[in-house]
Amino acid sequence: MEEHQDGKGTMWELDQTLDQPLGDEATQVRGFQNSKVITALSFFSCIFVVIFLQEHPLAVTIRLAFISLGVVYGDLATSPLYVFPSVFPDGIVDRRDVLGAVCLIVYSFTLIPLIKYVFIVLRANDNGEGGTFALYSLICRHAKVNTIPNQHPTDQYLTTYSRRPVPENSRASTIKKLLEGRNSLQKLLLVLVLLGTSMVIGDGVLTPAISVLSSVSGIKVAHPSFHQGHVVILALIILVLLFSMQHVGTDKVGVMFGPVILVWLLSIGAVGVYNIAIHKPDIFRALSPVAGFDFLRRTKSKGWARLGGIVLSITGAEAMFADLGHFSTVSIRLAFTSLVFPCLLAAYLGQASFLLKFPDKVDQTFYRSIPDPVYWPMFVIATVAAIVASQATISATFSIVKQSVALGCFPRVKIIHTSNRILGQIYVPEVNWILMLLCLAITAGFRETTQIGNAYGIAVMAVMLVTTLLMTLIMLFIWQTNLSLVLLFLVTFGSVETIYFSAVLFKIAKGGWVPLAIAAALMLIFYAWHYGTVKRYQFEIQNKVPLAWILGLGPSLGLVRVPGVGFVYTDLAHGVPSMFSHFITHLPAIHSVLVFVCVKYLPVNTVLEDERFLFRRIGPPDYWMYRCTVRYGYRDLHRRDEQFEERLIGALADFIRKDDDNNRVETSSTAPSEPMTMAASDREQSLPSAISPSDRRFSFSYNSNEEASCCSVEIRRVMGDQSGTSSYNSRDYQVVLSQRRIEHQVVEDQLKFLVAAKESGVVHILGNTVVKARKGSGLAKRIAINHVYSFLRKVCRETSVIYHIPHETMLNVGMIYDV
Repeated sequence: MEEHQDGKGTMWELDQTLDQPLGDEATQVRGFQNSKVITALSFFSCIFVVIFLQEHPLAVTIRLAFISLGVVYGDLATSPLYVFPSVFPDGIVDRRDVLGAVCLIVYSFTLIPLIKYVFIVLRANDNGEGGTFALYSLICRHAKVNTIPNQHPTDQYLTTYSRRPVPENSRASTIKKLLEGRNSLQKLLLVLVLLGTSMVIGDGVLTPAISVLSSVSGIKVAHPSFHQGHVVILALIILVLLFSMQHVGTDKVGVMFGPVILVWLLSIGAVGVYNIAIHKPDIFRALSPVAGFDFLRRTKSKGWARLGGIVLSITGAEAMFADLGHFSTVSIRLAFTSLVFPCLLAAYLGQASFLLKFPDKVDQTFYRSIPDPVYWPMFVIATVAAIVASQATISATFSIVKQSVALGCFPRVKIIHTSNRILGQIYVPEVNWILMLLCLAITAGFRETTQIGNAYGIAVMAVMLVTTLLMTLIMLFIWQTNLSLVLLFLVTFGSVETIYFSAVLFKIAKGGWVPLAIAAALMLIFYAWHYGTVKRYQFEIQNKVPLAWILGLGPSLGLVRVPGVGFVYTDLAHGVPSMFSHFITHLPAIHSVLVFVCVKYLPVNTVLEDERFLFRRIGPPDYWMYRCTVRYGYRDLHRRDEQFEERLIGALADFIRKDDDNNRVETSSTAPSEPMTMAASDREQSLPSAISPSDRRFSFSYNSNEEASCCSVEIRRVMGDQSGTSSYNSRDYQVVLSQRRIEHQVVEDQLKFLVAAKESGVVHILGNTVVKARKGSGLAKRIAINHVYSFLRKVCRETSVIYHIPHETMLNVGMIYDV
């Protein structure tokens, strides 16, 4: 019986309420069926656009936005499954708390995902790449903060090595000098990046657990007799199947991701509109900020603790930036603003309307708010959507591990490229099975989504705080934004995220310790591996062999030069490693062609194939010694089918084809800063030294891609800083052409020698080093080097596996490094 303001009831109104349900329910069901028709029409309209308008630029953007639904927004879209039960784990005491909670959800969802990520953070992409490492690579390119100083001046001429100039005597210049001058700040920056990385990996453990368990828990609404233990077993089975399918690759099942999340978003949006229309149309009162402040004022410490549940409404927002490399900024913004944002707002407002009328049904808010006729279809869609959300997070974890390996902060693991079309789709077997074991342990251990949600919130807020701090540095240092705007960004988002982070830290004892334990273990691995890598590199720098000693041995190096090509792998971008001197002092023979190969990763997302190899000749030509730097970005992969050895020899042949005057020669007096080859803009070559000074007024250039026997000469007169085409003396021209023919004959002979050496055999010489802490080292250093780093080196993949080197062509040289 309803009451008026005077407190008196009306029996006629009670009878009206009792007589209404049959017709009203039919109207409700018809209305929901109409929304299903609209959902189906919208779905097939998008399919039409995707299939039939592929060539139009707008259609390309729409197609990317459609695909991004499954890869980027799966985690964010499935949050309505568990937000309200996590906000009110002990039930709802006052209905006004529902209004306050949904108000905070709406404004948090608007402030963090929409304003911060969609409109600000997405602009800080690294040539289309996003994530924590993209921000770090931007900083590394603009300041020398990389802790492994193996960079070369020629790296800045790469196509993808873009950076903004830093004006002198500016705020950005002051920050740059501060970062480059203080080693402690560089380490602090690296720790901050590694902390965010650790939390992202922790997110990959928690997302499948909470998403799958929340989705299958809905079966208890239809069958209350279904025991929670059975729900957990069902979730464990789904998780095992999910991780077992990872080797197939997201490219094989990615076609279904977009449609699944599209149907899911439209369905929960329709259910939300249905709940608003039927239960509490005045729920829009919650859009007033007063409701949120009133909630915090009344509930005080309890309300502050409930912020840890509200955080779950924005979980997955960081995926918009982390997965940017697969899509475009415009497509991600289009998908979020046109579909994800309105559908999720409708879902949260609809659940709040339902709770205002049925506050006792908060334990399974999502499933209890679904109309009975569509319960089972929604249950199936929710389960599939949870699997999609888990898949996207697992794939993001694989990518972040790959980037950690490239940064030198994670042990070498096997990385399998699962797609021939999309570069970022990879599979890491070791990481996959570790994630599965941790995920199963968390699901079976907690058994409820509330405690998993407490752990989930800590991981999410830690990543967002790290992103805010890195973005502040980028705005100050790279973008050179107005200081007032930078402070506004830091204060606004930093304060909100700090409040949320303090709220989730309050729940450490209730499951929040899990991501902290995962982060601590990962930080130990990150730090120990990076510390050991840096110490090993410093040892090689300090003990590298003087080039004068090598050149003093003569062309034979004091040994017998047997036919063949020897690739000597080293971490040094300049100089000869001590491993090589150890090798030639114990063996009486060496290969006729020697190439010192340095494989390094640069702070760029990718390196173009034609810029991959950088060569330099060591000593005179008859020494047949070269240095090759193989450059990769943090997203590039060593694929088994790339034929690394063949490409390396082919790049050496291309280097030999070029005129010697275009090739820099490394001698004992060569400084490390000198370029290994001429810059791309300096194709014009000077005449050989055999031509007299009077003839040096002529310079020429030729296409290095032509055969060695061909020559295209362009005569130019060089006068001061200006050059132009002019008349020339025919005798001088004959001298130039004659000299070029001689040089090309020499090049042909060198290429024949290289081909003969390759046919004789190729051997890959690698250092099999044992790193130990020197006597007198501190306890922490001995533990980090002798135990943690040594253990990680034993269990990680060897260099030969990473480069796919056949065992029959591999030669290991054992050495002990006392660091």
